[in-house]
Amino acid sequence: MSQPPPSQKSQTRQGSQPPRPASQPPRPSRPPPRARPVLGPSEAALFETFVVPRYMTLFGDLLMEMVAEGPDAQVVHLQCRTGYPDRGMLAKLTGAHFYGVDASAPAVELARAKSQTMSGMVASYRTGELPVPLTAGAFSHGYSLHPFVVPDERKRLFAELARLVAPRGQMLVAMPMRGSFVEIVDLLREYALKHEAGEASKAAEAAVLLRPTVEELKKEAEAAGFDFVEVELRPTALSFKNGRDFFEDPVTRLLLLPELAMSLPSDATAAALDYVRDAIDRYWSDGDFTLTVVVGCVSGRRV
Repeated sequence: MSQPPPSQKSQTRQGSQPPRPASQPPRPSRPPPRARPVLGPSEAALFETFVVPRYMTLFGDLLMEMVAEGPDAQVVHLQCRTGYPDRGMLAKLTGAHFYGVDASAPAVELARAKSQTMSGMVASYRTGELPVPLTAGAFSHGYSLHPFVVPDERKRLFAELARLVAPRGQMLVAMPMRGSFVEIVDLLREYALKHEAGEASKAAEAAVLLRPTVEELKKEAEAAGFDFVEVELRPTALSFKNGRDFFEDPVTRLLLLPELAMSLPSDATAAALDYVRDAIDRYWSDGDFTLTVVVGCVSGRRV
């Protein structure tokens, strides 16, 4: 469906947002940030160069398979980071206009630069947090890829997509589901048992529950006001050479460790992660360490 542009305010000029200072990548044994991570300049470049092709495509491919195709779409991409998979969406949504929002100014600048290299792509990217200053009901499609897991984050995300997506429009959110990263959770349980760290054990169990089941995800989408909700799963795995490789991989540093740090007690985070690194080297000394990822995507329609 074709809708008028959401607002003139969304058409920000390239370079209008100052870049944020780069943050130093954490050492494997150092507790990662306990707040919701925002990509700095170096992190945005790492994300686009390494995280997108190695990891984010697992979620983007499934999301693009489930999108309802049509011409002249108005698309809002929440927590868009560097703009993946917007350019790939043009093959599904001919003549689409994209409006992306993310908290990271460097990531937004990179998304803008990428969009300008693709002929026929019309896109506007801006910095911002939820809720976003865009017109309600102005979009035929709204989606988000791998939202950060914190309490009530999915509820806020679904509510904002329900506000922005027009009647008969489609919402899509792709994320890791229950059963993802179980190898790390098992090692954290082992650490808690050996060190009699009860809080760390509770935190490991809480981390498991943060990931939704199919039924939980469907109920959350329906509660936000979406109908015809369906969830697709695609189990897969990531491989790492050893514990050091796991902790130094940009996927781990930029996405997985910050979420782990939200669950672990602050006084136990460093020791627990040191144990995980050493345990990976010990248990997978004869081959690659494989990490389970249950890729899921939920689709819903407004009626």
